[in-house]
Amino acid sequence: MPKLKTKSSAKKRFQVTGSGKIKRKRAFKNHILTKKETTQKRNLRHMTLVSKADEGRVKQMLNL
Repeated sequence: MPKLKTKSSAKKRFQVTGSGKIKRKRAFKNHILTKKETTQKRNLRHMTLVSKADEGRVKQMLNL
């Protein structure tokens, strides 16, 4: 059986933690930042975990 390739888009967007959970960057932090509050922008800096509902699909893209 041939080796499975990971999706390049998923490889760039997700990180796997030591315990096997998947980290992702938050949305809405790319452009049109002038109308957003400073606190909102500050809270969007931090990474968060992928939800349980999407975790299976992301793992499949990453071949985990």
